[in-house]
Amino acid sequence: MAGSIFQPIPARPSPVKTEGLLPWLRANLFGNWVNSMVTVLIAVALGYAASGFLTWGLVNAVFAPNADQCQAARGSGACWGVIAEKFRVIIFGRYPYEEHWRPEIGTILLLGLLILSCIRRFWKPWLVPAWIGVLFAFFTLMAGGKLGLSEVPSDQWGGLPLTIMLATLSIVFAYPLAILVALGRQSALPAIRSLCVIYVELIRGVPLISVLFMASFMFPLFLPVGKSPDVLLRVLVGITLFSAAYLAEVVRGGLQAIPNGQVESAQSLGLTYWQTQRKIVLPQALAMVVPGIVNSFIAIFKDTSLVTIVSLYELTGALGLALNSEADWRPFKIEGYLFITLIYFVFCFAMSRYSLWIEHQVSRSKTR
Repeated sequence: MAGSIFQPIPARPSPVKTEGLLPWLRANLFGNWVNSMVTVLIAVALGYAASGFLTWGLVNAVFAPNADQCQAARGSGACWGVIAEKFRVIIFGRYPYEEHWRPEIGTILLLGLLILSCIRRFWKPWLVPAWIGVLFAFFTLMAGGKLGLSEVPSDQWGGLPLTIMLATLSIVFAYPLAILVALGRQSALPAIRSLCVIYVELIRGVPLISVLFMASFMFPLFLPVGKSPDVLLRVLVGITLFSAAYLAEVVRGGLQAIPNGQVESAQSLGLTYWQTQRKIVLPQALAMVVPGIVNSFIAIFKDTSLVTIVSLYELTGALGLALNSEADWRPFKIEGYLFITLIYFVFCFAMSRYSLWIEHQVSRSKTR
């Protein structure tokens, strides 16, 4: 319009940066004066606790396996020398001391194959026979009685090899069993559905300790004398059945998230029930519940510590066995438990990170 005067719009402030460390701190820890005060108080408390732990765990600590020095530093410094002194007993339990090289090699083979099995490029047909060969080598090394190896009864197996073996086999057997039970709970056949419901509710209604106690002490009473399976086998079956019941409910949650329309579409195309489950339903359902599945795997790994009640000294039980054998080292259980806590943390943290990697792979496949 003639005679109008141009009036520029006042400059607006630049957009606030919402990514990075400082914006995150401002939004989560220092959003207002209350959050700021709580953050400062917690930081001071954590700093005080950390300084005390560093003083106890590093500055005044004793690292040499010397019981007299540890007793002198007791109360003011940690005795990490107990780990150096009892390391082999903690890791291998009651296994014969001069034969520790056997569980060491077996554990390295098993861990190595576990790591390879988690890498996608090694998902090849040779992986199945590799598992069979490694498990055969592991049990041959542990049990002995052949190839010139002295025989070692299963009740003398212990420590980290026993923990890894129980956790690995329990996961391997529980996972497919859980899938079958979850499918059975959604079956249209009343007998199969009722059987799966009874199994899940019965197992979930009792603690794992009760299952292990029944498998180890009650089950042999129903069998002829001398015909009872090995205690290690009974414990493995108990952990597998217990874990499968919980894992089945996780899988069932994923199955219920699949729309019925996909199943009906598959039926209209002429796919059989198992073709529908294998090609359409299960790939989607299992991908949806990856965090829950890995959480169950972590729980299985930690639940192996309960086998101590049936005189199988896994990692936690081996620690008590190592420290209680000599009175000089008995007062330093805190250091020992911190050591095995670190071992448990490394394995559980690795599984949780692998879960995040799987979720990332699944999300990438959905965006293609």
